Amino acid sequence: MPLREYACDDCRHRFEDLVSEGERPRCPECGSRHLTRRLSAFAVATSSPASAPRAESGACGSCGDPRGPGSCSMN
Repeated sequence: MPLREYACDDCRHRFEDLVSEGERPRCPECGSRHLTRRLSAFAVATSSPASAPRAESGACGSCGDPRGPGSCSMN
């Protein structure tokens, strides 16, 4: 089962869910089925080497965010 990202059209809650093909999940906050599938960062493909992710000087340390210190919301 793939992990998919959603945004609820009713309450705007964003969440991830493991869903089977054809299954329609419910929002865990309000129970609505009015959802929009979000583009996952892992689903984005590129053919340009210039837009490929580059390794930074180090991870955040608290959460392992690869963008480096100060990038995550834990700081």
